[in-house]
Amino acid sequence: MTEDTEDRREYYRIEDVVALQILPSEEAQTVPGSGSSQLFDLLGELHQLDFEAQYLLRQIAEGNRTLANYLKVQNKRIDLLGQALAQGLLKDIGPVRPVILSEGGISFTHDQPLEEDSHCRLKMVLMPQGLGLLLQARVLGCQPRTDGRFAIGTSFEALTDAQRQLLARHILQKQATERRLARETLQGD
Repeated sequence: MTEDTEDRREYYRIEDVVALQILPSEEAQTVPGSGSSQLFDLLGELHQLDFEAQYLLRQIAEGNRTLANYLKVQNKRIDLLGQALAQGLLKDIGPVRPVILSEGGISFTHDQPLEEDSHCRLKMVLMPQGLGLLLQARVLGCQPRTDGRFAIGTSFEALTDAQRQLLARHILQKQATERRLARETLQGD
């Protein structure tokens, strides 16, 4: 096993559905000022601010539970607005598709082959919260499938701490939801 493979295996993987647009490295952004680019940037900024506010919310909760609960309700309202905005963005990025996601990379099927060891930008909207991320990635593998599509494996490059933590939080939330659903299914039997 190579060091690269060992690094990729250290992250927990989940099966997920995300809206995903693959852009060549030089086409990282859509036309500046375009509506979809502004909306995508806004969604990313909303989630970044939410992430940064979590520490403050915990501090407030220690001193004033009523205020902290009120702020949590307001945060949920903002999340719902973000989810509504994300639905409008999906028409520009594309429909959701199944992927395998980790903090280290993403695997997906694609209609066109991508050259191994090439770089691209992945514009993703993580569902259901509508978290928009634009991430630099390197193509690790591209295998033809029997249906004429291609199985693509990528690794993320140059993630900021905030991007990595947002991905980790999304993965943990997805795991928690899957565990809760599994428990409910077992209890229902």
